[in-house]
Amino acid sequence: MSNSGPEDITELIAAARGGSVRAAGRLLSLVESEHREQVLVLLDPAPVRVIGVTGPPGAGKSTTIAVLVAGYRARGLRVAVLAVDPSSPYSGGALLGDRIRMSAHINDSDVLIRSVATRGHLGGLAAAVPAAIQLLGALGYGLVLVETVGVGQSEIEIAAVADPTVVILNPGAGDAIQAAKAGLLEVADILVVNKADRDGAAQTARELHIETGLPILTLVAARGTGVEELIEAIETHHRADTAARGTARARAQILSLAQSRLRTHPDLDDLAAAVAAGRRDVYTAAELLLAGADSAPAVDRSR
Repeated sequence: MSNSGPEDITELIAAARGGSVRAAGRLLSLVESEHREQVLVLLDPAPVRVIGVTGPPGAGKSTTIAVLVAGYRARGLRVAVLAVDPSSPYSGGALLGDRIRMSAHINDSDVLIRSVATRGHLGGLAAAVPAAIQLLGALGYGLVLVETVGVGQSEIEIAAVADPTVVILNPGAGDAIQAAKAGLLEVADILVVNKADRDGAAQTARELHIETGLPILTLVAARGTGVEELIEAIETHHRADTAARGTARARAQILSLAQSRLRTHPDLDDLAAAVAAGRRDVYTAAELLLAGADSAPAVDRSR
């Protein structure tokens, strides 16, 4: 990819818009790398819906996403799935290896399934996912489903780009407690109790509603039961979106990306060493770090 110039990228964009999943995959690799700006500068802004899906491991996120993809494909939308694994250094690796339930869509050229492994990539999750979403919108995908592992900071960052964020839980106290500890209930717009044919599902739904006040849906994703109700809840939430909520999401994205860049700023270690040695106070160090970040050239994509 190191010799990919604007002409090569333009050809990839044309091929991806024409339905080449392989070209779309190559472009996604580019926006996860140092070539990100070369791709983004060639894209015209395009509207794209983003739905975040998260929950504890084993909650049934992949199964839920598979039936959501089917539901939205039936409505005529081109759909992309971004499965985010902040810990894996390999894009398209182990996470996709577990996507057996997505196999029903594997031969559909209007469905793209991609593992986004952000460790070691430029800017990490906070930068990689918005860039991928911008790319997918420009390529003609009308809906992006973003799946995260449900165990940490990634959920906060996904909530900044998604409308809504859907949290999938299983019946019983364990998942709800784990979700609360992981901060998932704080980012949830819609809560779903999956595997609702199990004992305790109704009680879990009641308890979650009392605790959060959020809409609680029940689902048996493996059988497709409750999927239409979930899609309608997602659409209702989207129709209620406002400019103020959109601005709040954008604000969270900016702050998340700024924090990500500050963490990798070349002056951070020297400033930290100076504070630890007592040569600088932490307030001055913070001002110097921000001043150093301010001096970096901004990228203007206004066209």
